[in-house]
Amino acid sequence: MENIKVLYEDNHLIAVFKPAGVLSQPDKTGDQSIFEQVKHYLKEKYRKPGQVFLGLVQRLDRPVSGIILFAKTSKGASRLSEQFRKHEIEKFYHAIVAGTPKPKQGTLVHRLGKDEKIKKAAAYADGAQAVLHYEVIATKGKYSLIEIAIETGKFHQIRAQLSLAGFPIVGDVKYGGERWQDQKAIALCATHLSFTTATGNQRITLSVEIPKDWNRYAGNQ
Repeated sequence: MENIKVLYEDNHLIAVFKPAGVLSQPDKTGDQSIFEQVKHYLKEKYRKPGQVFLGLVQRLDRPVSGIILFAKTSKGASRLSEQFRKHEIEKFYHAIVAGTPKPKQGTLVHRLGKDEKIKKAAAYADGAQAVLHYEVIATKGKYSLIEIAIETGKFHQIRAQLSLAGFPIVGDVKYGGERWQDQKAIALCATHLSFTTATGNQRITLSVEIPKDWNRYAGNQ
């Protein structure tokens, strides 16, 4: 059975921890994705002889770690898609950035497609508005640990906005961040997810701790 960390599972949904460097879904590289790992896990666990249904309702960039949620049934996929569309799913991220954002709690608003550097890096074309809320949790030297929530779900939004604000994520060389020890990862983790079950309307809240190796930069201890 796949060595994956299951955080929550019911008849319709499954949430797992995606390590940094692992794809959310298959791509042209042919590298194994967390999507494929979860399908294999379900096939073995329930001894399914045929194809396993798995709905991809959210994604995390390859170098980002954290909680990722899948649907095990079409009903689960439909209910989750509706919650995302209505902004009823609560998501928080943590990141290590260079510098200390001021004020220590605030909101960033950008028209990402109008910045030439970001256009080149992330292929923005529509000048879409992106809104990000942040709070500084801890500071150590020239680094800060921040908590992040986003109102919109634009491609590479967190990475792009923090870079534009002058606080690039550690390890995110593509957006101006400095290199660090893990070339497959950036210091961005999806640490909190809250959603409603597909049946029964039960509210589920999941959290994971930030990676331990972040503490050398700006841990929260």
